[in-house]
Amino acid sequence: MTEAQSTIQHLKELLRIEKDEDYAQYQRKMLHTSIEERRQKGVTWYPVQLMNQYISTGDRYTLELDRTTHLEQNHAFQVGAIASVFSGHGEDADAVSGVISYVRNDKVRIVLNSSDIPDWIRDGKLGVNLLFDEGGYREMQKALKEVHSAETGRLADLREILYGDKPASFKKGFDFQSVNLNEGQNKALTQIFNAKDVAIIHGPPGTGKTTTLVNAIKEVVKTEKQVLVCAQSNAAVDLLVEKLDGLGIEVLRIGHPARLTPEVIENSLDVKISKHPFFKELKDIRKRADEYRKMGQKYKRNFGYEERMQRKLVMQEARMLKGDADRIESQIMEDLVDRAQVVACTLVGSTHRLIQDCTFKSVFIDEASQALEPACWIAIRKAHRVIMAGDHLQLPPTIKSLQAAKDGLAHTLFEKAIAHIEGSVMLETQYRMHPDIMKFSGDHFYDGKLKTAEEVLQREKGSEIEHFQFIDTAGCGFHEKVNKETLSTYNEEEADLLLKHLANNLSLEKSVGIIAPYKAQIELLKDLLIKNPAFDAVREQISVNTVDAFQGQERDVIYIGLTRSNEQNEIGFLKEYRRMNVAMTRAKTQLVIIGDSATLGRDSFYNSVIDYANKVGGYKSAFEFLYSSE
Repeated sequence: MTEAQSTIQHLKELLRIEKDEDYAQYQRKMLHTSIEERRQKGVTWYPVQLMNQYISTGDRYTLELDRTTHLEQNHAFQVGAIASVFSGHGEDADAVSGVISYVRNDKVRIVLNSSDIPDWIRDGKLGVNLLFDEGGYREMQKALKEVHSAETGRLADLREILYGDKPASFKKGFDFQSVNLNEGQNKALTQIFNAKDVAIIHGPPGTGKTTTLVNAIKEVVKTEKQVLVCAQSNAAVDLLVEKLDGLGIEVLRIGHPARLTPEVIENSLDVKISKHPFFKELKDIRKRADEYRKMGQKYKRNFGYEERMQRKLVMQEARMLKGDADRIESQIMEDLVDRAQVVACTLVGSTHRLIQDCTFKSVFIDEASQALEPACWIAIRKAHRVIMAGDHLQLPPTIKSLQAAKDGLAHTLFEKAIAHIEGSVMLETQYRMHPDIMKFSGDHFYDGKLKTAEEVLQREKGSEIEHFQFIDTAGCGFHEKVNKETLSTYNEEEADLLLKHLANNLSLEKSVGIIAPYKAQIELLKDLLIKNPAFDAVREQISVNTVDAFQGQERDVIYIGLTRSNEQNEIGFLKEYRRMNVAMTRAKTQLVIIGDSATLGRDSFYNSVIDYANKVGGYKSAFEFLYSSE
């Protein structure tokens, strides 16, 4: 067994630990608990009322449901999650599953996985449960097993190369130059074209990683018939699809329609099927099959031989028509795959039956630094060579098990590969932040290598605002509290101060992002924002969310409310400094951080943030704003 195979064997065990912890958390919330307990935990809505039902993208039924009893606490429902609609009249076995496509306040929209809806849907007493999705774990384990057992061939080669047991090889002589890209981006494309095995693009915030990757894909499909493009999240895949489509590249987006953004739905498999020349024939056959099936179901139990034979013939005809429809649909899908220059999906989505037997000369993985290592191997199994892009100094993968994270699951394949594969390219010119905003992260995380593009310097020329501010709430008596239901931390006084400061610095021309580390603080800020008439004219320009939700985004102005303020100097997961790196680098023109130096200052990282603010003249005491005129 090679060292790389031993690594894979260890990964299999870590993934098992992670799945067990994930499922245990699900069980604690869902199983062996009453509906009322599940409601309190935010994983069940009951009762709900059916407000609407209709056929949406891909001939799938969509249900719109409203809670009839409002609960104040947070819930775990989110877009893209798997859920089941059940009847309070019967058992959970009757439930139908689907994917949440919309959720807000007391309304949820679920796109069902089936083309039929049960008869009981209009009988009332409906509820919705969140489901545990073990499909991803199953596919990751399957991929690891295949990678581990590979003794020869391309997969075995890539395994040994990515773990550093064999050197990666590169061609020589090709030098890519485009006037539309900067020196570092051209260097990255040169590396991609010369790579025989692996190429790595390290893209710090604002350096045009996505632009570089899209240009690389555009050039590669000129010489390769088709490439596979993946990422950990649907949002990252959709961003690439949108940009590739804008360049006129034929992209096929594989994934459940409920998980796709409106901008890329036209590239989805479901929509492309509906626009195919053979679709009308397919729809007609399906309609006839449905008519025969309904006709056969009308026969009563007590009928004679002739009626029984007639029913048998009718149902047989329905099955034959369904078989014809399935064959035509398969032909349509095969045609769509064959015509696509780019097949795009999430890493787990690359197991889709349409491409399960496909191999690609090049597989691109964006957000590789956020992806679980086993998930990357799902896509790499299909590759002759792999191009990974990401930044291991931004958000890490989400891991439920502390043990699995500690024992190695938190270290990504991107992180391991960039440490030993020669020639990985770091993009160094950033196009987002004013230099005062960039410099702290640039020095602390990127060894001072980041530089600001000339166009940003011109954009910010003559601006007199303080671009980097730290507002210190020490001594103000802003004490954090804990929500008893969700155990999430919030700080009412800090939220009030943040919005007061924002209200006094509003601009109709600027977009604003408000970031907080805890969901309870997010909910508090959203409520205060809605209730405050000072924001009526600009409310649509203000986004409030967690760091994770802002990954890959930017705003003119960013506020970060650090929330923690206690006498024990406990800062919890604020110690995940990479998250703070992401938060601080979303701002283009102004960054305002609000926090308690008495709580945060004993941590060396936050102490250096405060020192930096003082150095650039942006350190303020909250007392300066507390008693200022409204």
